[in-house]
Amino acid sequence: MLAVLCASLLLVAMDATILNVALPSLIDDLRPGALAQLWIIDIYGLVLGGLLVTAGAIGDRHGRKMLFLTGFVLFGLASVVAATADSSAQLIAGRVLLGIGGAMVMPSTLSLIRNIFTNARERALAIGVWAAVAGAGAAVGPLIGGLLVERFGWAAAFWVNVPIVLVTVAAGIWLLPEYRDAHPDHRLDWPSALLSVVGIVALAWAIKHVAKGSLAVGDLALLALALLVLTVFARRQLRLADPLLEVRLFTNRAFLAAALATLLAMLAIGAALFLVSLWLQYVHGYSPFEAGLRTLPVAIAALAGALLSPRLMERLGVRSVLAIGLGALAAGFALLALSPEPTHYWVVAVVLAALGAGDGLAITASASVMISAVPAERAGQAGAVSETSYELGVGLGVALLGSIHGAVYTSRMVGRTDGLPLSDGELHSARESVGGASEVAEQTGGTAGAEVLRAAQESFDSALTTTAYVSMGLVLVVTLLAVWLVPRGFSATAAH
Repeated sequence: MLAVLCASLLLVAMDATILNVALPSLIDDLRPGALAQLWIIDIYGLVLGGLLVTAGAIGDRHGRKMLFLTGFVLFGLASVVAATADSSAQLIAGRVLLGIGGAMVMPSTLSLIRNIFTNARERALAIGVWAAVAGAGAAVGPLIGGLLVERFGWAAAFWVNVPIVLVTVAAGIWLLPEYRDAHPDHRLDWPSALLSVVGIVALAWAIKHVAKGSLAVGDLALLALALLVLTVFARRQLRLADPLLEVRLFTNRAFLAAALATLLAMLAIGAALFLVSLWLQYVHGYSPFEAGLRTLPVAIAALAGALLSPRLMERLGVRSVLAIGLGALAAGFALLALSPEPTHYWVVAVVLAALGAGDGLAITASASVMISAVPAERAGQAGAVSETSYELGVGLGVALLGSIHGAVYTSRMVGRTDGLPLSDGELHSARESVGGASEVAEQTGGTAGAEVLRAAQESFDSALTTTAYVSMGLVLVVTLLAVWLVPRGFSATAAH
């Protein structure tokens, strides 16, 4: 049963990062603009994050197995839509459908683990395996994507989902038990569902645009609207006898620390994997598969960290494991920020290992805390909060830190490309993204082309350093918060 759940989780987690290495070939084929490129990458995580709370509540009330199987079938159909895309619009639409299917699958996996494994130690180990698969999926996405893209084209990154969906759905029908709320008269509060979706997606959209330096009235108004909608959502939950999400869970200090740790850990590592994949391909010229292979340290370290986490929590406690995991993330970003430019791959390899180990420890400890904080019949709520933090973190990481990196890259390119014999259109393209600069360099050729490429590589490296400093600061703040919020001696082996 755990294998069925983990197989589905692996695909959903891989889809958050599998396009990182496919982006260059996808750009060559579909010619998406810079904004479309970002949406192709992060719309999946943003849609998924926006729907998780509602999906978790539906699973609690109407059956987690039903929700899991329905979502995975939709995930397979959406993969076909994305794989056959001949335009950016169709690919983005496919990614939206993938996000909807993933939102139905992910809280179901964690809530089913909560129901199937009633023994606290067995549940901790199962959550460790779950977190290892989630972390490894996000990390090996670039590797598998690179191999498929290099041999069969970018569409293969989606076609690979279809046979796994078919096998997993068949096994799930046969093996998985059904669990639902023992009180079937509890109906879903659809106004709360609407408020949840609108609030989370609007918040993510607004942060994405503000992060890119947009201070337009519309963007700021959307941010204010998102905060207002989420406030109304929270107040409504406090008044309902059977809320969509028990917001009082966030008054539990350990639960709040776990949610923040998951959000910030995935925000940082999601952006890092995205930027490192581009760095390997555009700055160092590796093929998609070669770039994916060089991100393998993060997958191996994430697997090790997640599997070690249950034993470490038993010996050291949740507080210490969270601190160690988040501290490893901060140390990785510090190394990247402080290493001399140009950055060498051995530095990046060590950084990826630190990020993977920290992610494995922090995510496993956080999931254990959240799933232990609720009764079994409301496990979908805890799964939804955990997965919302996870996926929203990945999406916002690409949007926020990716936008910061892009802004710094553009500012560095302005000075480095002044005076080059390029048209205004070529200068704009080269300054907008490293992919655009690579294309301009190839088309221009000669000394001017070489200068454009050198300027882009140096600017990308410089922007990576700045982004590492920002990431380090964010993780350090959350590390201090986690240590302060989690009580000394807190255990995640039982509900609190």
